[in-house]
Amino acid sequence: MQAILIGFMGSGKTTVGQLLATELGTHHADLDDMIVQRAGKTISTIFEERGEAYFRQLEQQTLRDAIAQPGILSTGGGTPTIAANAAILKASPVPVICLTASDQTILGRVAQDTGRPLVDELGSQGLMALKQKRAALYRAAADVLVATDNLTPEQIVAEIKTRILRPVHRLAANG
Repeated sequence: MQAILIGFMGSGKTTVGQLLATELGTHHADLDDMIVQRAGKTISTIFEERGEAYFRQLEQQTLRDAIAQPGILSTGGGTPTIAANAAILKASPVPVICLTASDQTILGRVAQDTGRPLVDELGSQGLMALKQKRAALYRAAADVLVATDNLTPEQIVAEIKTRILRPVHRLAANG
């Protein structure tokens, strides 16, 4: 991987990851999609049939495999909140970029998204409490924080390239 994107739901991980990969001429991988493909079942079904412990084991195994592949990786919102996953992220030489956004921005982005069971389950207040609870875990796992409020996906990609990817490419080209 060239970069790993982490952050709370609605922070832009998938959108920015896809755009960043396109700009860099590389592959984009979504960890949740990789888990679904590996299991042959939706994440909801995995949780229902096998439980969270099994899902987290599958997630950890898939994360290890994904880091070894080329491209840009977008993780699930809960991925870095699990200690074993956070350790994998911190031990990786790949830059881990945490996309952040205000409560208002997150709520605006996920309000109409019917594919997020936690939004319906927790409601706005519960969702923001979860975001607050996870914030320190995201910061601990990240090498760089990028605020996404009031930025287009293209501007976020430019910020990432400026802060992380250009120096990496420059060093590789000289070295």
